[in-house]
Amino acid sequence: MPVITNIAAYQFATLADLKPLRERLLAQCKAWKLKGTILLSPEGINLFVAGEKMPIEQLLTLLRAIPGLEKLTPKYSESDHQPFTRMLVRLKKEIIAFGVQSINPAQHTSPKLSAQTLKQWLDEGKPITLLDTRNDYEVKLGTFKGARSLDLDHFRNFPQAVQKSLTDLKNDKEQKPIVMFCTGGIRCEKAGAFMEREGFSNIYQLDGGILKYFEECGGEHYEGECFVFDQRVGVDPALRETESIQCYVCQAPLNPNDQKDERFIPGKSCPYCFAATQEQKTKVLAKRHEAIRHATTPLPGSQPYENHRPLMISSAHDGKTLLDCYCDIFSHISREEWSQRFTKNLFQNENGYLVTSNHVVKTGEKYIQIFPENTEPDINPNIEILHEDEAILVINKPAPLPVHPSGRFNRNTLQYILHQAYAPQKPQPAHRLDANTTGLIVCTRTRHFAKLLQPQFERGKVEKTYLARVQGQPAKEFFICEAPISFEPTQLGARIIDESHGLPARTEFKVLQRFPNKTTLIEVKPITGRTNQIRLHLWHMGFPICGDPTYLPNQKLGEIQTLTINDPPLCLHAWKISFNHPLHNNRVVFETPLPNWPSRISNCVMEINFQ
Repeated sequence: MPVITNIAAYQFATLADLKPLRERLLAQCKAWKLKGTILLSPEGINLFVAGEKMPIEQLLTLLRAIPGLEKLTPKYSESDHQPFTRMLVRLKKEIIAFGVQSINPAQHTSPKLSAQTLKQWLDEGKPITLLDTRNDYEVKLGTFKGARSLDLDHFRNFPQAVQKSLTDLKNDKEQKPIVMFCTGGIRCEKAGAFMEREGFSNIYQLDGGILKYFEECGGEHYEGECFVFDQRVGVDPALRETESIQCYVCQAPLNPNDQKDERFIPGKSCPYCFAATQEQKTKVLAKRHEAIRHATTPLPGSQPYENHRPLMISSAHDGKTLLDCYCDIFSHISREEWSQRFTKNLFQNENGYLVTSNHVVKTGEKYIQIFPENTEPDINPNIEILHEDEAILVINKPAPLPVHPSGRFNRNTLQYILHQAYAPQKPQPAHRLDANTTGLIVCTRTRHFAKLLQPQFERGKVEKTYLARVQGQPAKEFFICEAPISFEPTQLGARIIDESHGLPARTEFKVLQRFPNKTTLIEVKPITGRTNQIRLHLWHMGFPICGDPTYLPNQKLGEIQTLTINDPPLCLHAWKISFNHPLHNNRVVFETPLPNWPSRISNCVMEINFQ
């Protein structure tokens, strides 16, 4: 088995033209079969990359040719397997999140202290304060003997923790040296400058961090391992991977002794987060909801940004012009509209070069449509996590909130928000739910569990129950609709009934309550899962759902698909869902609280309030 070379490096420098640089680095790293993450920002670069030794050195040569990165110096380690699953190159506002704009390490940092000098000071017993700037779960795995830490759960909280917890150091009359350290040194570049600004004196930062100290001095004066941000979890002073793992719930690193503790239950608890079952679940969900609030304040799509929408060319469009491709694939948008977009130079290939409407495409190529200064409509961010385990999330989705990027929505979507709240994990919805529909949606947390759950939806093994309030009153208490639904959307993006060529569809209905204002509460069970199926079937039978902006009374189609935040809601709610859990294959049932629809919808007075 070949030895894998791992490098970690950063450099604060003023960088420009980041988008073409990103595309170049991503393409080259993939060609060299490297994996890991490179973060690019106007303030510099931060990277963790692994691969064979020669490609790694080729990458470093490429990076050092970039103005400002000439002195980029990595920390090396080796492993017997690739610790990363893919190659990512991302653009960020900061290469390490801190949130204090006046701190610019490219212009000023606190003095650096070499690993050898720190070891000499510690050998001599020189009076110093060692300050660990890392997160609390990193400190648990190992730190320097006698070091102070700030119990951080995220580095962005460092400024507040300093102001709250280190006043004794600030008032130290002896002004003994404060030596800050972190994994590789990057956090100290900002932390040191911030502490100097706050009035602390005699501040040093350990040059290269713990990893450099291990490389040059071994493990003397250090207890335990060093947490690293890849699948290795921890390395010892010889920079070899250890047997530590990470707790699924609290992310604490667990050494072999921790894993023997009776409180360690894989996927459920560890010695650091063990609690009564309900208490544990409550704490985890509270943290998730806080992360969601952080990701949606402000709404991620509310600030102008340049949105890139990719398009992969299939064999069906090989040899066609790019304009013909877009017109064919997105037929609900007119050819005139596409032609106007091309005149604005908003299309490019995967290498960043502009392309015209008459450009001839080939199978497998990728093209990107650019939306400059894009902002998105407001959405309802009140996402509620009802259940979470190592395989799935069960969510009570508010409305309006699109699930996937589409149309005017890219960042103001459930998927984007969950990716921010659960980073670096990226939960994926296992099924669809309209932007205007509230209620249950299930997400998988890994590709493995997605492969186990999604086929259940495709084979009709998932039972779903909805509530709908409709205009009109059906003659029967139980009824069924099997009208076939068009495969392609109309020009406005809506589906229609297509008796000749439509896809088979079946929906079962049960009347729950009839109201004097000629509206009816109905229980709905979609047996198939076609786009807009419930709304379209009820509309087809003459019972449009209250608040539906698309399927209007008297068989009319509206001109909008997604409601605004101030519109009366669509009275359609995904109420219950049942499926075989992908972790243990047992049948599970989830149910949301009943909806709280307002008293007036579509000019129909609602006599009941479900909550």
